[in-house]
Amino acid sequence: MASVLARLPASPLMVVNGGRQPVFGTIQKLAVPTIKERQDRLGVVAKATSESSDSSIVKSVLNVWDKSEDRVALVALGFAGVVGFWAAINLVTSIEKIPVVPSVLELIGLLFSSWFTYRYLLFKPDRQELSQAVSKSISDILGQ
Repeated sequence: MASVLARLPASPLMVVNGGRQPVFGTIQKLAVPTIKERQDRLGVVAKATSESSDSSIVKSVLNVWDKSEDRVALVALGFAGVVGFWAAINLVTSIEKIPVVPSVLELIGLLFSSWFTYRYLLFKPDRQELSQAVSKSISDILGQ
């Protein structure tokens, strides 16, 4: 969590002869801050919320890398994942250029999101079921 503290001056007020002259008349006083005052106006405070910067995912990946006998295959798999991601982005970009398809896909996305919310997020037993399914999938993927 980061916080920003700022000491900003009040906006400069233009006093024009007690309000008797038009706004476009002479300006009696206009406050202009000095360079030193400008430098003192902004202070930033950053607070760390976690003691450890290593996450469990990084530790799991390092564990798999250390236990692997065929590192060339892991590098190739990573490269294939990057190429697949790039191809998927290009596919979505080309589909987006077809006139009617983006609207239909947006409607399908809204309907699926509504169904998913009703099915898994609305009621407590369903949320617990989803949590268990996600945990099981993660442990299957990581081989735990």
